[in-house]
Amino acid sequence: MISPKEYNKIVTKNSPKSKLFVNCIKAFLIGGAICTIGQGFTDLYAMLGAAEKDSKTLCSVTLIFIGILLTAIGVYDKIAKHGGAGTLVPITGFANAVSSPAIEFKSEGYIAGLGAKLFIIAGPVIVYGVSASIIYGFVLWILSLFGVRLF
Repeated sequence: MISPKEYNKIVTKNSPKSKLFVNCIKAFLIGGAICTIGQGFTDLYAMLGAAEKDSKTLCSVTLIFIGILLTAIGVYDKIAKHGGAGTLVPITGFANAVSSPAIEFKSEGYIAGLGAKLFIIAGPVIVYGVSASIIYGFVLWILSLFGVRLF
């Protein structure tokens, strides 16, 4: 029988080496490219006469559409394979997280497939994001009762 220390040595020896630096560079470049494209859309919409707030909203809608389209045709996953967190953080990553299960389970029907599986990946993100914002707001409210203003 192998001891846990010996097992860990074997696993460490046979595991592929992490390419942390290269992965960080790829995530930075691909995530930066997505954000640069987003800024380009914001500037384009502003140049076409949209108000600043409207151009930002249109940019978000456009990036969500592009993320869903690239997911549907199988390109987003190939980009994400190289971009890692760089493709998860922008709004396109959220669009991919929502649309990917919907596309995968559409054959099971609109209710049992699409409806039930739509938020299988993005659901926890929404729950924790909303929960964190409620806690953050509550802490700010408590601090404001004591006269502390952070903003």
